[in-house]
Amino acid sequence: MGSGRCAGLSERQLAMALSSRAEIGQCFMVGFDGLEPDAHIERLIREYRVGGVILFRRNVDHPRQVAALCRRLQQINAEVSDQPLLIGIDQEGGMVARIEAGMTPLPSALAYQAAGSAADCQALNRIGAAELGALGINIDFAPVLDVNNNRLNPVIGVRAHGEDVATVCEYGLAAMRGIQAAGLAATAKHFPGHGDTDTDSHLGVPRVGHDRARLDAVELAPFRAAIAAGVDAVMSAHVAFPAVEPDPDTPSTLSHAVLTGLLREQLGFGGVVFTDCLEMDAIRRGVGTVTGALRAFQAGADVLLVSHRETVQAEAIDRLLQAVERGEVSPERLAASRARIAALKRRLGDWRALPEDPAPLLRTPQALALSEAVHRRAVTGHCRALDAAQPVLLITLEVRTRTEIDEVAMGRAAIGQAAVQRDTLAEPLAALGYAVDEIALPLAPTPAEIADALARAADAPQVVVVSYNAVLFPAQRDLLAGLPAARTWLVAGRLPYDIDLLPQAAGRLACYANRPAALTVLADLLARGG
Repeated sequence: MGSGRCAGLSERQLAMALSSRAEIGQCFMVGFDGLEPDAHIERLIREYRVGGVILFRRNVDHPRQVAALCRRLQQINAEVSDQPLLIGIDQEGGMVARIEAGMTPLPSALAYQAAGSAADCQALNRIGAAELGALGINIDFAPVLDVNNNRLNPVIGVRAHGEDVATVCEYGLAAMRGIQAAGLAATAKHFPGHGDTDTDSHLGVPRVGHDRARLDAVELAPFRAAIAAGVDAVMSAHVAFPAVEPDPDTPSTLSHAVLTGLLREQLGFGGVVFTDCLEMDAIRRGVGTVTGALRAFQAGADVLLVSHRETVQAEAIDRLLQAVERGEVSPERLAASRARIAALKRRLGDWRALPEDPAPLLRTPQALALSEAVHRRAVTGHCRALDAAQPVLLITLEVRTRTEIDEVAMGRAAIGQAAVQRDTLAEPLAALGYAVDEIALPLAPTPAEIADALARAADAPQVVVVSYNAVLFPAQRDLLAGLPAARTWLVAGRLPYDIDLLPQAAGRLACYANRPAALTVLADLLARGG
């Protein structure tokens, strides 16, 4: 509701309009650019009374800065509302971790089952969530409860806790218990299941065409278990499920049959339902973000996530307010969502009690020891030791275009400042005394780039290649096929299935996420062999 809509209103009408806006605003979580609150987010908090803020890497420099940011956001909100903000983040671990510097490193979800301990999964997730809590973040959009049973899934992969129902339930619920034990809200995602898809919902609408019996047995099973175990929140998937939703083109986020009929009525979930971001292409290029926000609320969502553009955020709030005023959304429906959101906020800690400097609570020796042990046990495969007397040609396939699931170490680069140093296996190998010559390539190298890399590999005494989802990129597979296998060590930097592409290699190791903690362990294993 822009200021123009208030013109000509009496004081009583204006008070009622502002009250309605405050009610509507609680049902939105929004994002913004910057390391401290700017006019954009202040306006959304003060005027639109949004109930939550989501943080991304664009909001992160170092832990103390994040703590100051969260505190200031809560202070601004406290001036206009008696309801604290939900401050959320996607801190899954591995490749999807918005805060890395100064925090205990967490592996990707799939790494825990490789490491073989659900207890360690619960313990590390509790540590990670407690560190987030010390910064003022009170909801983690984790764990992922999708069953990664499609090896060509471009968006889930190592973010899932396993490839079968039993493993996802064991490790996913361990992660959930760890997060909630630390006092944060946990979020089971992406309901009803994003595992068996080959389309990224950031870019389009995936479809899961299985019948209801199969959905009950596989996709829905981890969510049913999480609901029974008391998960705080569920996040919807922008995925179509024709077995549940009569319109095969309607994603679950917009489906009353999915969010109300299936999730609420059949599975009995009484907590808060978040949408995935409504600015993702599956919604934005379909019905549009503003219409999508209204339809998601009508479908049964409680919190509408609009992460980026201020104009769209404001328009979406105004559109829902108009829908209430016109009777398209009943007061009872709005009140039900508000009650669920308020109940969740009451269960979370008081931000006023948090320390201004969280550093003493982060990266404790015990936490780092457990993290290192799990990262080490999670590396799968075998290799012959590298020869320390010979130089190493390192070929790194790297992410150069940031997406919400392919993080690069951006730091200040996210807000237009200088880029930070790349994360690469070259540094830990060099620290062990190896002479390293690195070739960095994009995820889809050109024929000329491949030819140059192969020409240099032909004369190299030993080659280490760190792939990144090579099973999804034909150009990476072409590169691997041309390498001298007997002198090549293949490291699967993300999807572990890459190691099957070079069966005769001198070494084949999977680390589930090419983050610094995993790369340090990998360098040691390459040096020792085994």
